[in-house]
Amino acid sequence: MKIKCLSRNPDDFLRETKRDIHKVPRNYDPNLHPFEAPREYVRALNAAKLERVFAKPFLGSLDGHRDSVSVIKKHPTSLSLLFSGAYDGEVRLWNIARRNCVKTVQAHDGLVQGLCAHPNGQSIFSVGADKLIKHWSLTEEGDIVDEPKSVIMGRSVFQCIDHHGKENYYATCGVGVNIWDEERTEPMRYFTWGVDSIHHVKFNPIECNILGAAASDRSIILYDMRGSTPLRKVILKLRSNAITWNPMEAYIFTVANEDYNCYTFDMRKLSIPMNVHRDHVAAVMDVDYSPTGKEFVTAGYDHCLRIFPLDHGHSREIYHTQRMHRIHTCCWSLDNKYILSGSEEMNIRLWKARAWEKLGTLKSRESTTLRYNAKLKTKFSNHPQVKRVLKHRHVSKMVFHNTREIRKIREAQKKREQNRMENSKIGSVGYKSEKESHMVGELE
Repeated sequence: MKIKCLSRNPDDFLRETKRDIHKVPRNYDPNLHPFEAPREYVRALNAAKLERVFAKPFLGSLDGHRDSVSVIKKHPTSLSLLFSGAYDGEVRLWNIARRNCVKTVQAHDGLVQGLCAHPNGQSIFSVGADKLIKHWSLTEEGDIVDEPKSVIMGRSVFQCIDHHGKENYYATCGVGVNIWDEERTEPMRYFTWGVDSIHHVKFNPIECNILGAAASDRSIILYDMRGSTPLRKVILKLRSNAITWNPMEAYIFTVANEDYNCYTFDMRKLSIPMNVHRDHVAAVMDVDYSPTGKEFVTAGYDHCLRIFPLDHGHSREIYHTQRMHRIHTCCWSLDNKYILSGSEEMNIRLWKARAWEKLGTLKSRESTTLRYNAKLKTKFSNHPQVKRVLKHRHVSKMVFHNTREIRKIREAQKKREQNRMENSKIGSVGYKSEKESHMVGELE
């Protein structure tokens, strides 16, 4: 015998607390809701306005350095620890959660050029303008030991340092690129390719034996530490200041350039960039990817931080304050929630990765509402009113006027190229796309 009984889930009609509102059942039949689209449009517009109302990205600053911050690096195994180096040779360890300095060591005489940490989080390496590589041990509590574990004297100034993702190797750059073993005082390998100096080097986090470097001759060079010679080289019109690899796609990397742009390349085809990211009005000094690989943050000489989606040419966010000066370095936290920046006025600033995001524990109703509003904003993102609200950003007067001036310069250049093509012999002057116009050549 079959028995049919009525059953219902208590979660559908019971309140979470006594102070919560009563839940009302709803029939989702579209025929019963003829005005659903106009109603959702109003909700999307309100959600877009509320997003801008609650957009307060600045969380706090880490004060203590006595000179400009030159480099900051995140701890590979701890979300709350951060390393920083300054122009006076100090290396500091910070606790981000408590926003205080845990340890300070006088690491170098002069500028700290680079910092990197061992993947296991038990030691760090620093290089400075005094031609020294110092290996520092970390205690179980995370403090830096007062005296370095080892000190290596180089033949020239080291410009940057980065550690292998899995093995006990690290790379330094200066006159060339050196590959070091932690147990040796002489480099295992030395790479050069007709360049006076190399000022930035970065290991690929996925294909750990591949590393990229930015050189003084405006080139970007790729190396494989298992080989004896460099792999490929691409030359841009101006010098690149930094390079970073996508943590999710092994072939993708992005460079920060002096021509106010960032360029995203696929290492399998270096002849043309995948994307050109424009919005800065001064040189881009540093770049770092989010852990998801979908976005990256850039530090500019125009006193601004910008967040770019990987597949977009313009930034989705700009962060700035009245007190913040030129930004030399930036990084994205490993939990994808925060961004850190180090600037000339001796401050390290902590920002939210999403300016409107509510921090802390959310109730189920709150999280449901936020997800619903996010879907509404995506659905109506191309509507003129919603798009205008979502795109609006307040910028400083300097950035506003420089952006307008750069726009006029680019329009004049386009007009000049167009006139040259129209008044030249057919086929003698070819058209160059935006991506091709910044390239000089590629060498293998």
